[in-house]
Amino acid sequence: MSPVRILLLSGSTRSASTNTALLRAAAEVAPVDVEPVLWTDLMALPHFDPDDDVEPLPAAVARMRGAIADSGAVLVCTPEYAGALPGSFKNLLDWTVGGTETSAKPFGWINASGRPGGAAGAHDELRTVLTYTDARIVPEACRAIPVQRADVVDGVVVVEPVRAATAEVLRALAAAAA
Repeated sequence: MSPVRILLLSGSTRSASTNTALLRAAAEVAPVDVEPVLWTDLMALPHFDPDDDVEPLPAAVARMRGAIADSGAVLVCTPEYAGALPGSFKNLLDWTVGGTETSAKPFGWINASGRPGGAAGAHDELRTVLTYTDARIVPEACRAIPVQRADVVDGVVVVEPVRAATAEVLRALAAAAA
């Protein structure tokens, strides 16, 4: 049986992002039945315009939608800005509304914030948008796994309990996709 491809989407554009560092760690600790794919073109997406949500799609949008379509599941790790999803990541989600790539697709997310309450506003908004696009939210794959800046070395989370919890999330998504 071939591994389940899990697309790893960071909602951060920051070069030293703990969210992206956690997804890099996820790629390193992925179980053998998971093929992790880190998508890194968030900044390449144009601003969403419904008039442009027609064939042919802008190239970056077509690549993003293709990456979602080619995956068996999606794992999101996003920060919260001003109580909500970062605008650039909401833009990515807006581009998925007109497509069918997320329909019935298993989705999970990791809240990497170390602050009390963490990124709860962002994850509430994420749940709203994913429900609207008919994504299948996997509760076992939606976890708070706090990451501190000191947990990151050379752009990857190195703390073993955090890495182990991340591998559990990947296993839950793989099981949902099977």
